[in-house]
Amino acid sequence: MLLKFGDRNDDVKKLQSFLRLRIDGIFGKDTEDAVKSWQLKNNLVADGIVGPKTRAAMKFDTFVVTNGMHIREHFMPETQYVDTVTKKEWVFLHHTAGWHNPYGTIDGWAKDDRGQIGTEFVLGGQSIRGNDNQYDGVMVQAFPTGNYAWHLGTGNSVLHRNSVGIEICNFGQVMDGITWAGHPVVSNQQVKLAKTFRGFKTWHRYSDAQLRILKEWIYFIANRDSIDVRSGLPELVKQKGADAFDFCSVKDVTAKKGLWTHTNVLKSKVDCFPQQELLDLLISL
Repeated sequence: MLLKFGDRNDDVKKLQSFLRLRIDGIFGKDTEDAVKSWQLKNNLVADGIVGPKTRAAMKFDTFVVTNGMHIREHFMPETQYVDTVTKKEWVFLHHTAGWHNPYGTIDGWAKDDRGQIGTEFVLGGQSIRGNDNQYDGVMVQAFPTGNYAWHLGTGNSVLHRNSVGIEICNFGQVMDGITWAGHPVVSNQQVKLAKTFRGFKTWHRYSDAQLRILKEWIYFIANRDSIDVRSGLPELVKQKGADAFDFCSVKDVTAKKGLWTHTNVLKSKVDCFPQQELLDLLISL
Protein backbone atom coordinates (compact mmCIF):
# COMPACT_ATOMS: atom_id res chain seq x y z
CA MET A 1 0.00 0.00 0.00
CA LEU A 2 1.39 3.38 -1.04
CA LEU A 3 1.36 6.33 1.33
CA LYS A 4 1.48 9.71 -0.39
CA PHE A 5 0.51 13.37 -0.17
CA GLY A 6 -3.18 13.79 0.59
CA ASP A 7 -3.71 10.40 2.28
CA ARG A 8 -5.63 10.33 5.57
CA ASN A 9 -5.56 7.08 7.58
CA ASP A 10 -4.04 5.25 10.54
CA ASP A 11 -0.98 4.21 8.51
CA VAL A 12 -0.18 7.90 8.09
CA LYS A 13 -0.33 8.20 11.90
CA LYS A 14 2.16 5.34 12.18
CA LEU A 15 4.39 7.01 9.62
CA GLN A 16 4.26 10.31 11.49
CA SER A 17 5.11 8.53 14.74
CA PHE A 18 8.04 6.82 13.00
CA LEU A 19 9.30 10.18 11.71
CA ARG A 20 8.63 11.87 15.08
CA LEU A 21 6.17 14.37 13.64
CA ARG A 22 2.94 15.79 15.01
CA ILE A 23 0.43 12.96 14.64
CA ASP A 24 -2.81 13.94 12.90
CA GLY A 25 -3.16 11.19 10.27
CA ILE A 26 -2.97 13.69 7.40
CA PHE A 27 -0.18 13.25 4.82
CA GLY A 28 0.56 16.92 4.27
CA LYS A 29 3.64 18.90 3.22
CA ASP A 30 5.45 18.46 6.54
CA THR A 31 5.06 14.69 6.32
CA GLU A 32 6.10 14.65 2.66
CA ASP A 33 9.21 16.74 3.40
CA ALA A 34 10.12 14.45 6.32
CA VAL A 35 9.76 11.38 4.08
CA LYS A 36 12.01 12.97 1.44
CA SER A 37 14.62 13.81 4.06
CA TRP A 38 14.53 10.23 5.40
CA GLN A 39 14.81 8.82 1.89
CA LEU A 40 17.87 10.98 1.14
CA LYS A 41 19.59 9.87 4.35
CA ASN A 42 18.93 6.23 3.43
CA ASN A 43 20.03 6.38 -0.21
CA LEU A 44 16.55 6.08 -1.68
CA VAL A 45 14.82 8.12 -4.40
CA ALA A 46 13.53 11.19 -2.54
CA ASP A 47 10.04 11.38 -4.05
CA GLY A 48 8.15 11.75 -0.77
CA ILE A 49 6.12 8.61 -1.46
CA VAL A 50 6.22 5.61 0.87
CA GLY A 51 6.22 2.86 -1.73
CA PRO A 52 7.47 -0.74 -1.46
CA LYS A 53 11.20 0.13 -1.25
CA THR A 54 10.79 2.90 1.31
CA ARG A 55 8.29 0.85 3.28
CA ALA A 56 10.72 -2.10 3.38
CA ALA A 57 13.68 0.11 4.33
CA MET A 58 11.67 1.64 7.17
CA LYS A 59 10.55 -1.84 8.21
CA PHE A 60 7.21 -0.10 8.36
CA ASP A 61 5.17 -3.27 8.76
CA THR A 62 7.17 -4.37 11.82
CA PHE A 63 6.19 -1.59 14.19
CA VAL A 64 3.09 -0.73 16.13
CA VAL A 65 2.15 2.41 18.03
CA THR A 66 1.53 1.96 21.76
CA ASN A 67 0.90 4.91 24.06
CA GLY A 68 2.46 7.22 21.50
CA MET A 69 5.64 5.15 21.10
CA HIS A 70 6.43 3.43 17.81
CA ILE A 71 7.68 -0.06 18.61
CA ARG A 72 9.52 -1.96 15.92
CA GLU A 73 8.94 -5.67 16.37
CA HIS A 74 11.65 -8.09 15.26
CA PHE A 75 10.83 -11.13 17.32
CA MET A 76 13.14 -14.10 17.73
CA PRO A 77 11.68 -17.58 17.18
CA GLU A 78 9.53 -18.68 20.13
CA THR A 79 12.14 -21.25 21.13
CA GLN A 80 14.65 -18.45 21.78
CA TYR A 81 12.76 -16.75 24.63
CA VAL A 82 10.54 -17.90 27.49
CA ASP A 83 6.92 -17.66 26.39
CA THR A 84 5.63 -16.93 29.89
CA VAL A 85 4.28 -13.60 31.06
CA THR A 86 5.76 -12.34 34.34
CA LYS A 87 5.30 -9.18 36.40
CA LYS A 88 8.16 -6.80 35.65
CA GLU A 89 9.75 -5.08 38.67
CA TRP A 90 13.25 -4.13 37.46
CA VAL A 91 14.84 -2.57 34.38
CA PHE A 92 18.44 -3.50 33.50
CA LEU A 93 20.69 -1.57 31.13
CA HIS A 94 23.28 -3.45 29.07
CA HIS A 95 25.44 -2.79 26.05
CA THR A 96 26.20 -5.29 23.33
CA ALA A 97 29.99 -4.97 23.07
CA GLY A 98 29.29 -5.19 19.35
CA TRP A 99 28.04 -3.55 16.20
CA HIS A 100 25.43 -0.84 15.72
CA ASN A 101 22.58 -2.74 14.01
CA PRO A 102 19.87 -3.77 16.53
CA TYR A 103 18.31 -6.18 14.04
CA GLY A 104 21.68 -7.89 13.60
CA THR A 105 22.02 -8.23 17.36
CA ILE A 106 18.64 -9.92 17.66
CA ASP A 107 19.34 -12.19 14.68
CA GLY A 108 22.61 -13.19 16.34
CA TRP A 109 20.79 -14.23 19.51
CA ALA A 110 18.27 -16.17 17.45
CA LYS A 111 20.98 -18.13 15.65
CA ASP A 112 23.45 -18.87 18.43
CA ASP A 113 23.50 -22.06 20.51
CA ARG A 114 23.44 -20.49 23.97
CA GLY A 115 19.73 -21.02 24.51
CA GLN A 116 17.16 -18.39 25.46
CA ILE A 117 19.51 -15.41 25.66
CA GLY A 118 18.46 -11.82 24.97
CA THR A 119 16.76 -8.64 26.17
CA GLU A 120 13.31 -7.36 25.29
CA PHE A 121 14.69 -4.19 23.68
CA VAL A 122 17.81 -3.40 21.64
CA LEU A 123 18.85 0.19 20.91
CA GLY A 124 20.80 0.81 17.71
CA GLY A 125 23.77 3.14 17.47
CA GLN A 126 26.46 4.60 15.24
CA SER A 127 28.95 2.52 13.30
CA ILE A 128 32.39 2.86 14.91
CA ARG A 129 33.70 3.52 11.38
CA GLY A 130 31.73 6.77 11.33
CA ASN A 131 29.98 5.92 8.06
CA ASP A 132 26.55 4.62 9.08
CA ASN A 133 24.04 6.29 11.40
CA GLN A 134 20.85 4.73 10.02
CA TYR A 135 20.27 2.73 13.23
CA ASP A 136 21.33 5.44 15.67
CA GLY A 137 18.53 5.75 18.22
CA VAL A 138 16.40 2.97 16.67
CA MET A 139 14.78 0.81 19.36
CA VAL A 140 13.67 -2.72 18.42
CA GLN A 141 11.66 -5.25 20.45
CA ALA A 142 13.09 -8.79 20.39
CA PHE A 143 10.16 -10.72 21.89
CA PRO A 144 6.57 -10.04 23.02
CA THR A 145 5.76 -7.84 25.98
CA GLY A 146 5.73 -9.72 29.30
CA ASN A 147 7.97 -12.59 28.18
CA TYR A 148 11.65 -12.86 29.09
CA ALA A 149 15.02 -14.32 28.19
CA TRP A 150 18.24 -14.82 30.18
CA HIS A 151 20.36 -11.69 30.26
CA LEU A 152 22.12 -11.30 33.61
CA GLY A 153 24.29 -14.39 34.16
CA THR A 154 23.31 -14.52 37.83
CA GLY A 155 21.69 -17.96 37.81
CA ASN A 156 18.00 -18.80 37.80
CA SER A 157 17.03 -15.70 39.75
CA VAL A 158 13.86 -13.65 40.02
CA LEU A 159 15.83 -10.79 38.44
CA HIS A 160 15.86 -12.63 35.11
CA ARG A 161 12.21 -13.52 35.09
CA ASN A 162 10.84 -10.24 36.38
CA SER A 163 13.02 -7.66 34.65
CA VAL A 164 13.05 -5.77 31.37
CA GLY A 165 16.42 -5.61 29.64
CA ILE A 166 17.55 -2.83 27.31
CA GLU A 167 20.64 -3.62 25.25
CA ILE A 168 22.46 -0.58 23.84
CA CYS A 169 24.54 -1.17 20.70
CA ASN A 170 28.00 -0.09 21.86
CA PHE A 171 31.47 -1.66 21.81
CA GLY A 172 32.42 -0.69 25.36
CA GLN A 173 36.03 -0.16 26.39
CA VAL A 174 38.51 1.27 23.87
CA MET A 175 42.27 0.71 24.10
CA ASP A 176 44.53 2.99 22.04
CA GLY A 177 41.62 3.73 19.70
CA ILE A 178 40.83 0.02 19.19
CA THR A 179 37.89 -2.07 20.46
CA TRP A 180 38.31 -5.36 22.31
CA ALA A 181 37.61 -7.06 18.94
CA GLY A 182 40.43 -5.21 17.17
CA HIS A 183 38.38 -2.60 15.28
CA PRO A 184 39.41 1.08 15.20
CA VAL A 185 36.90 3.63 16.53
CA VAL A 186 36.62 7.10 14.98
CA SER A 187 37.83 9.75 17.41
CA ASN A 188 34.49 11.55 17.83
CA GLN A 189 32.93 8.34 19.15
CA GLN A 190 35.52 7.92 21.89
CA VAL A 191 35.01 9.38 25.36
CA LYS A 192 37.44 9.61 28.28
CA LEU A 193 35.97 9.25 31.73
CA ALA A 194 37.06 11.48 34.58
CA LYS A 195 37.87 8.31 36.53
CA THR A 196 38.87 4.82 35.40
CA PHE A 197 35.98 2.32 35.42
CA ARG A 198 36.60 -1.44 35.55
CA GLY A 199 40.20 -0.85 34.48
CA PHE A 200 39.49 1.39 31.48
CA LYS A 201 39.29 5.13 30.99
CA THR A 202 38.41 5.40 27.27
CA TRP A 203 35.11 4.02 25.99
CA HIS A 204 32.92 3.90 22.89
CA ARG A 205 30.61 6.87 23.45
CA TYR A 206 26.86 6.45 23.86
CA SER A 207 25.47 8.77 21.17
CA ASP A 208 23.17 11.72 21.79
CA ALA A 209 20.39 9.96 19.88
CA GLN A 210 20.80 6.80 21.95
CA LEU A 211 20.61 8.71 25.22
CA ARG A 212 17.56 10.68 24.09
CA ILE A 213 15.67 7.56 23.00
CA LEU A 214 16.86 5.60 26.03
CA LYS A 215 15.26 8.16 28.34
CA GLU A 216 12.00 8.05 26.40
CA TRP A 217 11.99 4.26 26.59
CA ILE A 218 12.78 4.14 30.29
CA TYR A 219 9.73 6.32 30.89
CA PHE A 220 7.66 4.17 28.53
CA ILE A 221 8.61 0.96 30.38
CA ALA A 222 8.05 2.64 33.75
CA ASN A 223 4.49 3.52 32.75
CA ARG A 224 3.80 0.25 30.96
CA ASP A 225 5.02 -2.00 33.78
CA SER A 226 4.53 0.27 36.82
CA ILE A 227 8.24 0.32 37.73
CA ASP A 228 9.73 3.15 39.77
CA VAL A 229 12.74 3.89 37.56
CA ARG A 230 13.94 6.62 39.93
CA SER A 231 14.71 3.86 42.44
CA GLY A 232 17.97 1.91 42.44
CA LEU A 233 20.83 3.17 40.28
CA PRO A 234 19.47 6.73 39.86
CA GLU A 235 19.36 7.11 43.66
CA LEU A 236 22.92 5.84 43.95
CA VAL A 237 24.15 8.19 41.21
CA LYS A 238 22.84 11.14 43.22
CA GLN A 239 24.81 9.88 46.22
CA LYS A 240 27.96 8.46 44.67
CA GLY A 241 28.26 9.74 41.11
CA ALA A 242 30.07 7.36 38.75
CA ASP A 243 30.84 4.98 41.62
CA ALA A 244 27.15 4.02 41.58
CA PHE A 245 27.95 1.72 38.63
CA ASP A 246 30.12 -0.49 40.87
CA PHE A 247 29.06 -3.96 42.02
CA CYS A 248 26.21 -4.01 44.57
CA SER A 249 25.44 -7.76 44.77
CA VAL A 250 22.45 -9.70 43.50
CA LYS A 251 20.95 -9.71 47.00
CA ASP A 252 21.05 -5.92 47.33
CA VAL A 253 19.64 -5.30 43.85
CA THR A 254 16.88 -7.88 44.35
CA ALA A 255 15.85 -6.05 47.51
CA LYS A 256 15.65 -2.71 45.68
CA LYS A 257 13.23 -2.77 42.75
CA GLY A 258 13.83 -0.18 40.06
CA LEU A 259 16.46 0.63 37.44
CA TRP A 260 19.95 -0.92 37.42
CA THR A 261 22.82 -1.84 35.12
CA HIS A 262 24.54 -5.17 34.52
CA THR A 263 27.65 -3.98 36.35
CA ASN A 264 25.64 -3.74 39.57
CA VAL A 265 25.09 -7.51 39.76
CA LEU A 266 28.28 -8.97 38.22
CA LYS A 267 31.82 -7.83 39.00
CA SER A 268 33.08 -9.21 35.68
CA LYS A 269 30.77 -7.09 33.47
CA VAL A 270 31.52 -3.71 31.92
CA ASP A 271 28.03 -2.90 30.60
CA CYS A 272 27.10 -0.18 31.10
CA PHE A 273 29.77 2.44 31.90
CA PRO A 274 29.30 5.82 33.63
CA GLN A 275 29.53 8.28 30.75
CA GLN A 276 28.69 11.72 32.13
CA GLU A 277 25.67 12.18 29.85
CA LEU A 278 24.27 8.85 31.08
CA LEU A 279 24.79 9.95 34.69
CA ASP A 280 22.94 13.18 33.88
CA LEU A 281 20.10 11.18 32.31
CA LEU A 282 19.71 8.99 35.40
CA ILE A 283 19.70 11.97 37.75
CA SER A 284 17.01 13.66 35.64
CA LEU A 285 14.48 10.80 35.85
